[in-house]
Amino acid sequence: MKTRIKRLSAAFFAAMSVASVAQQALAGGTTDIEIRIGNIMPYTGPLAAFASIGRAEAAYFDMINERGGINGRKIKFISRDDSSNPRTAAEQTSELVEQEQVNLMFGSFGTPSNLATRTYLNERNIPQLFVASGDEEWAHPKRFPWTMGWQPTFRAEGRIYANYIQSAYPSRKIAVLWQNDQFGRDLFRGLQEGLGITANMIVADIAIEADTSIDTQVEILKNSGAEVLVLNCAPPISARAIRRAAELDWHPQLVLVNAAASIANALRPAGLQNSVGVISTSFLKDASDTTWKEDPAVKDWLAFMDKYYPDGDKEDSNAIFGYAAAATLVQVLTQCGDDLSRENIMRQAASLRNYQSGIALPGIAMNTGPADFHPIKQMRLVQFDGSAWQPIGDVIESAFARAPNDN
Repeated sequence: MKTRIKRLSAAFFAAMSVASVAQQALAGGTTDIEIRIGNIMPYTGPLAAFASIGRAEAAYFDMINERGGINGRKIKFISRDDSSNPRTAAEQTSELVEQEQVNLMFGSFGTPSNLATRTYLNERNIPQLFVASGDEEWAHPKRFPWTMGWQPTFRAEGRIYANYIQSAYPSRKIAVLWQNDQFGRDLFRGLQEGLGITANMIVADIAIEADTSIDTQVEILKNSGAEVLVLNCAPPISARAIRRAAELDWHPQLVLVNAAASIANALRPAGLQNSVGVISTSFLKDASDTTWKEDPAVKDWLAFMDKYYPDGDKEDSNAIFGYAAAATLVQVLTQCGDDLSRENIMRQAASLRNYQSGIALPGIAMNTGPADFHPIKQMRLVQFDGSAWQPIGDVIESAFARAPNDN
């Protein structure tokens, strides 16, 4: 009798397990107790400096789970390493969807890796939300209705720098060190477009790979006679370029792209003394800026780092980026209520109305709509004073480019 009961119990639990898996598959990664979220991040490789985005996101979801989750459901955040390899990203994404049964992909890093997975995810009606890349490819709601970006576009950022240089340094010679990928090309194109008929101010530009030694290239740019140096590359390369310019006793006005404007990953390795005066853009608060010393949102950020991400660097702008992006996703999932279907997740992502993250700079709000997949359209120029980023000027409405006939 005991043996028969044991067999019945084993069969019962096996059936329950199969039913649970089937229920999860039908719900697309969501059950009554769990929301499964997939993510791809370069935890290793030449762009590993951006890995703190994923680590901060994981920590943020840990905090949300400790507080009870979202509408009674806990978040299971499954983040995989692609080493910035698009083929690996495609393989990992397929596994996350087909084996881990994730409900959506969120915050995956990089243009090439997300381009490699976009068609796959859209064909399967799986949200590819808040892509961690400023490429314009994440805002084509007619062709790719399941893909949405988050941050301002690289191209618009390039135009902002062009306008600043034209105003502050008219007729000065410009040199550009740019990363030879879509990120680098987009921002460089925006810079050229913004300069317009004065684009001949650019007297030298050199394209480099993400793992290139750039000592010789910086020397070539110095010899061009340029008085403004735009660094359009990842944090480690930017750090080496700033340090090398100082070693060559070359002191142009440095312009550093937002993606590399990390005190932890670029300016400190470059030498803070070498980084004084660097110009960049921002849309999030800098926790090291004394302006925000008593700011409640920054206090929350510091407390979050102490408790949930103690190994992280509070001055790492990539960690702040991940924190703010995760908060945006939580806002969307909260708006979903009990309807966590993939269709409703996209519907709510496209229904943000003046959503303001506490960690965003004042005046910067997120707005989306069925024909507007650009959540953040504003930035602010900032300048490094040797210890923190200080705002200069007002919030700028970045005039992002929209593909024709693809609203």
